[in-house]
Amino acid sequence: MEEIVVIKCGGSTMDQLPDSFFQAIASLQQDGKKLVIVHGGGPAINAMLDRVQIAPQFVDGLRVTCEDTLGVVEMVLCGSINKALVRRLTRAGAKAWGVSGIDGQTIVAEKTSKPLGWVGEIKQMNAAIPKAILTQGYLPVIAPLSVSTDGGNTFNVNADVAAGAVAAALGAEKLVMVTDVPGILRPQADGSKALVQETNAREIAAMIADEVITGGMIPKVTAALDALGQGVEQVVICKGTAEDLLAVCAGKEAGTTVRQMGGELHEYSNSFHESHE
Repeated sequence: MEEIVVIKCGGSTMDQLPDSFFQAIASLQQDGKKLVIVHGGGPAINAMLDRVQIAPQFVDGLRVTCEDTLGVVEMVLCGSINKALVRRLTRAGAKAWGVSGIDGQTIVAEKTSKPLGWVGEIKQMNAAIPKAILTQGYLPVIAPLSVSTDGGNTFNVNADVAAGAVAAALGAEKLVMVTDVPGILRPQADGSKALVQETNAREIAAMIADEVITGGMIPKVTAALDALGQGVEQVVICKGTAEDLLAVCAGKEAGTTVRQMGGELHEYSNSFHESHE
């Protein structure tokens, strides 16, 4: 397995990511680490939807995408967010190349049967373009839009789900989900919250049932389990700091690590998906 690290940057963290985070990425790239970024853009999409007077809607942390919303999503993700990330990486000394899942049919999907509008369920991930970009010494920055098999339709794809699919297709050693919290947090008797340092599919199913994991964390853990089930060795959910990123890439402890649990992973992953159909 090639030592590729896929980094998912959440839309809610984009403006909060410090320059040191991008400098850490540049340093890792210069040291020979192969990195791929998949990004969201939720707040920027919501801001643009507000400007055009479209109310955002969500179901289980997933955006409902009507046809008008899809146009805004494509404009924001493939345009302003993608290029802003490339600029920040370039300023930090990294070599970055922005693309979307539409380009070269990198992410092929079909319209979901769930009541989410123009949201795609990934059917095929073509790794040729990200691999070609990596081979040229650049870091692919991927916007999570997808395209139908015939190229006729564009679909929105949750960025966490897209990152998991990208990591699996590239045979990544790690998927790092950067968010605005330190990881999965478990409420304590005294009202505080403690970081869950390591977990697995069985424990995640229990935390979903106990409502420890809710909202936008649900697609993150779903994508984590899917990526593990497709061969990714480790998924880490952590805060967007240079320290956490460098620690994870060095194999040190940071955030919440989700690991495989052998033959039981498939069983618990399937039961989790069924409970959220």
